Amino acid sequence: MDHDHGSHGGGGTGNTTYPVTNEELAQRFWYIVAGFVGAFLICRVINWYKLERRLRRHTSSSVQSPTRPDTAFLELWATFTAVVREVSYPQLYVPARGFSWLTPPPGGRVIVLLVYWIIVIYMATDGAIFPDVFHWERIGYRNAWVTITQLPLLYLLSSKCNVVGFITGISHERLNWLHRWVARTMLATGAVHGFYFYADWARSELVDYQIKMMPMIKYGFGAWGLLLWACVSGLAPLRRLSYEFFVLQHILTAVLLLWLIYVHIPVDARYNLWFAIAALCFDRFCRTVMLVWQNVKALPDKKRCTGGQRIGHQAQVRAVGDSITVVTIKDVHFKWRAGQHLYLWMPRVGIAEAHPYTIACAHQLPETCICNSIQLVVRKHGGFSKRLHELATKAQLAGKKERLTAFVSGPYGAPPRWDIYETIVLISASTGASFTLPILESVLQHKGTNCVKRIDFLLTTKQGEEIDFYVTRLHELIEHAKGTGIELHVHIAVTQGPTSFPVSQDGVTADSSSGSSTGANFGRGKKVADEKITSQRPLSSPGDIEQTARAIPVERKRSSHASTDSHVFYSSVRPDIEAYIRGPVEATGGETSVVVCGGPSLVARTRNCVASLSDERAVHKGTGAQGIQLFAEEYSF
Repeated sequence: MDHDHGSHGGGGTGNTTYPVTNEELAQRFWYIVAGFVGAFLICRVINWYKLERRLRRHTSSSVQSPTRPDTAFLELWATFTAVVREVSYPQLYVPARGFSWLTPPPGGRVIVLLVYWIIVIYMATDGAIFPDVFHWERIGYRNAWVTITQLPLLYLLSSKCNVVGFITGISHERLNWLHRWVARTMLATGAVHGFYFYADWARSELVDYQIKMMPMIKYGFGAWGLLLWACVSGLAPLRRLSYEFFVLQHILTAVLLLWLIYVHIPVDARYNLWFAIAALCFDRFCRTVMLVWQNVKALPDKKRCTGGQRIGHQAQVRAVGDSITVVTIKDVHFKWRAGQHLYLWMPRVGIAEAHPYTIACAHQLPETCICNSIQLVVRKHGGFSKRLHELATKAQLAGKKERLTAFVSGPYGAPPRWDIYETIVLISASTGASFTLPILESVLQHKGTNCVKRIDFLLTTKQGEEIDFYVTRLHELIEHAKGTGIELHVHIAVTQGPTSFPVSQDGVTADSSSGSSTGANFGRGKKVADEKITSQRPLSSPGDIEQTARAIPVERKRSSHASTDSHVFYSSVRPDIEAYIRGPVEATGGETSVVVCGGPSLVARTRNCVASLSDERAVHKGTGAQGIQLFAEEYSF
């Protein structure tokens, strides 16, 4: 159905007296978008130059802190970066029970939204608001163009194989928030478009006549209704009711929306629609190619790799406690970086469900096979993760290893390089360690130039059984760190329920009274040498930890205990995040990276602490204090 509304989009009147035509405004919008993408690309190039210079200085000279800027340009860039960080990191958190999903975006995203809305308002009003006979119709058409012009951006930002992300170096999941807000903005401008036309027809009592004469109006109402449904169903409380259903209906809604827009808009505006369809098709094509390449092997060498198969991958599942499932996927033939994630599809567990999980290891797993094997840690919620845990539990009770066929897609994500900072502070809550632990592992096992001198690792949880898997890995990494020259401090806090602190060989727990001063200093990350437990039996496996917990139940006390290695602390005290970050930052001579992975509360608190500390120390503003970079990963449905 073709609807010609005038070559200049001037409201179907042929009126060319407007100072700016709708098509020209649409072009300006994309010039502005291209300008912002170009600015991010320039920043990416400068940061690449900065990190390469750091690594060269570290290898070619005996500079004590190669992460400090050493030229006037890099000092100026560091100051600009510090100012941007201090403005963009803070976040207001809504602690009210049941309403935390109303927490607004952090400061940087709020600024981006304000700039975006200023551009949209400018487009919707420039040269369109003046009283004449075409006033209502002109504003209606203008907002129609503003709405359809944003359509390609909506689909570009929703893509996993993202052109914008490829240019800027920002991964798709970190652009998805803007995808949602573009949809909400389109909902508002689309409402203005429909309201002004409807009001104009109502003034002339022509509503029924217009709808009868132009069936495309009904499709426009349908498209706006679908957009409203997509925005409402995407709100966190509704999305969490059934995430699998949300994903399925969201895909169907996106496809149906394109068809309704096609039959609603005029021919001269359809290039926006084809742009959006091209973005959608490109994303699906790339993901399909990636899926086939990663999961189909023409000639698998089963002698070379145990678990190799022609279609998909062999996956072993193991239940750890009442809520954790560890999935080991054999023979993956792709590389990944610490902090990346992939999509997991197990037809036996969920015939049409693919879920994203962080890759919980940084390198090839030992004692699996000579091929790449990766691990995923899945926490039980409902649906897929619940069925997976039940399957693993039944297999273990039957005394057998459950092997499934798994298909993977990825890896996705664009985490920064971790070897270019002098100090790294890793903060995680419960299964958030699936994100931070591979970072620790990758830095400790890094073979090339490494600027890192100190790492502080904090792991908090409510129940000890949730972190048994990670504690085992941490003990292995602590031993490995002794030969790397990197100072490693590990802090483990179990804040609720009975705790199973490390015990001595005679089965007596450490004296809680002697740990009181450690608890006071826990947040600052200081060593307390006189509180070592001299005869501790190392916990080498989750089974050892569970056996210890059953044999010696310990009443929860507000105390801390240092292990045999004075760099390890166990505590039942909720850590002071600000004090915990302050210690390493004040001790370092170069730039610090703070990485946090957890729920909205922990992430917001860490954001505010980093911004406050950076502002207090006036980093890169003549005080000599070095910058603090923050990388936040928030897990939520």
